[in-house]
Amino acid sequence: MTTTDRPSLPQRTAAARLIVVIRGERADQYAPVLDTLADAGIRSVELTLSTPGTLDELPALLERFGDRIDIGVGTVTDPDDLRIAAERGAHYIVTPITRADLLEAATEAGIAIVPGGLTPSELHAGWAAGAAAVKVFPASAVGPGYLKDLRGPFPGIRVIPSGGVDLEVAAAWLRAGADAVSVGGPLLGDALKGGDLEALADRAAQFVGVATREAGA
Repeated sequence: MTTTDRPSLPQRTAAARLIVVIRGERADQYAPVLDTLADAGIRSVELTLSTPGTLDELPALLERFGDRIDIGVGTVTDPDDLRIAAERGAHYIVTPITRADLLEAATEAGIAIVPGGLTPSELHAGWAAGAAAVKVFPASAVGPGYLKDLRGPFPGIRVIPSGGVDLEVAAAWLRAGADAVSVGGPLLGDALKGGDLEALADRAAQFVGVATREAGA
């Protein structure tokens, strides 16, 4: 499949080059965090199915925040969950794995998917099957230099590292040519456990600044 044939990441996500992964204990924790992130300039978040209630809360969250941020659904490992997320309006899908039935379900639903993998075989399989980009996971196992290695045999591949990406590492991956970075704990901190939302806004602004600066580098 050529680059022009595959579903693209939403425009805001592609332009921002930064996806915030939100994994909590309950989906009713999302709203104040999303509000803070949106105000701080975050334009794309991945709500994880490992957080109970995510699919139930998705329509209300899209109605409230969908005009300000792209809302993707991540940690998707079941095609039925993928279809439900797409039907309920998710802007894109992220998986921790590369599996044919998930890629096929995304194609059928007409939704952009970012499958996860680590080896060249996994990452190329996802890309060849029509992924909008592939997620290098866990990115901490390889590092930004891996991108050059991948683009030797796969020059057009779009890569988003995830797992262990802090502020410094995010900058390094973006400088290396990553299409975006996926960040979680280093940005969110304790915000989902009642932590200081002003501190969350400050951390978010720092990551937005890095993504913006590296985009112009």
